[in-house]
Amino acid sequence: MNTTSQHTAVKPADTSRTRLAREGRARNVLEQFAGAVAEWAGGSLAFAFAVVLIIVWAASGPYFHYSDTWQLVINTGTTVITFLMVFLIQRSQNKDARAVHLKLNEIVASLQGASNRLINVEDLTEAEVRALHERYSQFVEAMDRDAGPQGRPESGASMNMELSGTGDAVDSTR
Repeated sequence: MNTTSQHTAVKPADTSRTRLAREGRARNVLEQFAGAVAEWAGGSLAFAFAVVLIIVWAASGPYFHYSDTWQLVINTGTTVITFLMVFLIQRSQNKDARAVHLKLNEIVASLQGASNRLINVEDLTEAEVRALHERYSQFVEAMDRDAGPQGRPESGASMNMELSGTGDAVDSTR
């Protein structure tokens, strides 16, 4: 009996780095696909395609005797498309909101004398945002009370208002 040993190549265990790289590539492909579909779906060609599809479906009604199956085709199709579009719309809105927040943060950070305490305010809880809104509303009301005849703070007037429990204040003369 011949006992030659056969060596089989053993694959190294999937390291977390290679797994993360593979997931990153898959995520990138998915993001590109979703972005392309969202771009196409928001265009005139997609609208025209939907109109033609509805016209063809409606025109085929007499041929299919307006059957339940005929109605089910359009109902199922529109339900599936709507379901998928909800996620694409939400993705687009999330991306746009993040971009707007980043741009606003950059503007606030670049303005000399601007308060930077509102950078990343979108990360606050709903209750914290409401409390901050209330404090700014009080600030505006106080400024209106102290406004001169043209609706602006009087010359040299300075109003400081505490915006948070940390003692941060906003100077209305900036």
